[in-house]
Amino acid sequence: MTTTRYDIMRPTPQVRRPSWRVPHWWPQVLIYAGAVAVLAMWWRSTGSVTGLDGWLTEAGRVTGLLAGYGCAVLLALMARVPALERGVGTDRLARWHAMGGRYTVCLVLAHALLIIWGYAVTARTDVVHETATVIVDYPEMLKGTAGFLLLLGVGITSARAARRRMRYETWHYLHFATYLAIFLAFSHQLANGAQFAGSPWAKAAWYTLYIGVAVTLVWFRFLMPAVRGVRHGLRVTAVHTEAPGVVSVYMSGRHLDELRAEPGQFFRWRFLAPGFWWTANPYSLSEPPRGHRLRITVKEAGGHSRALARLRPGTRVWAEGPYGGFTGARPHHDRALLIAGGVGITPLRTLFETLPGDVTLVYLARRPEDLALRGELDDIARVRGARAYYFVDEPSHYSLSLDGRALRDLVPDIRHRDVYLCGPPGMMAAAQRALKQAGVRRRHVRSESFEF
Repeated sequence: MTTTRYDIMRPTPQVRRPSWRVPHWWPQVLIYAGAVAVLAMWWRSTGSVTGLDGWLTEAGRVTGLLAGYGCAVLLALMARVPALERGVGTDRLARWHAMGGRYTVCLVLAHALLIIWGYAVTARTDVVHETATVIVDYPEMLKGTAGFLLLLGVGITSARAARRRMRYETWHYLHFATYLAIFLAFSHQLANGAQFAGSPWAKAAWYTLYIGVAVTLVWFRFLMPAVRGVRHGLRVTAVHTEAPGVVSVYMSGRHLDELRAEPGQFFRWRFLAPGFWWTANPYSLSEPPRGHRLRITVKEAGGHSRALARLRPGTRVWAEGPYGGFTGARPHHDRALLIAGGVGITPLRTLFETLPGDVTLVYLARRPEDLALRGELDDIARVRGARAYYFVDEPSHYSLSLDGRALRDLVPDIRHRDVYLCGPPGMMAAAQRALKQAGVRRRHVRSESFEF
């Protein structure tokens, strides 16, 4: 495979398509309002609480209700609703999901411990005996116990230390056990929850919540990608090497303007070829959408990305998206600074071409040969009169110290620019610290991480 030169005839202006975006604070307000409503439901159906057994049991019921609500919220956050993905951003949604997952697992554990402890005090028996009684004698509790164990397993495998030891694809499919866990726990909650036994309204509200989330999830995560796969007919047209271990995959299809993809966004790509069918991995567009063509540029980092180099022209593709709020929408300034690390150049390359105003690019890599797409970047800089700076770790005299002083020396007006940042986690953390030292306000920094 050979590297192709991409000629840029003129700068492509940022396309401002009218697309509705959810303000990033709205979902948080709705989530907290829902939690208050759950607490109000418990309060309304609960009389006076007396004695140790009463306090333990009611605490178990409250944590159980909040855990059930938390499960619905977790599914909704990862339903890949376009308005949420564009307005809130995939990174922020993923962080909310991870944080909410930790809270929900803690609530589930607290619920199981408190409710069994409360029942044991009421029955004047020990916790072990009461646990067996609850699991065997209470309706739907075998399902509930299975769901509890599955949810704990998903929580453990989602911990950062565990995820680092697994392939992305393995973790992704283990995560699907969450659906089964929540389904099993749902019936247990309606069968045994005191708040639902005497209140048709509470039961109807719970059904509405879960059915609404389920419909949203099925449509946006499963049906829409299939419909779009047929509608757009994407196929691989070529695969080209850009740098050692980095390849670009070119694809063409029909009606691609309907996707309304913006520079800086990404898709989850499913290539319908042996070894790819069951995997949909996220990769950013590495050039602005052009007519009937899309392109991604991928660095070899695992089995899936490594195999992309072997894709053959004609392979069918399903593209799920576009996702992410890492775009030029709602700028604070008329100038921008793009800081890329390694293959993090892919979304920034599209923004370098399309952002209006004065744009400066800083591209960091390990070695000169790792500077993927450099020819295109040079062409963009030449055509639009922009500045592009390249720094490498080897040889060291071409490196850049990521600190506030170095950034201010390189870009003196950095405080008056929007900063777009994308790269490996270590480089991102160092750049964030350097930008803070340089006096850049946090709200003026947009970032996208490779960790989902």
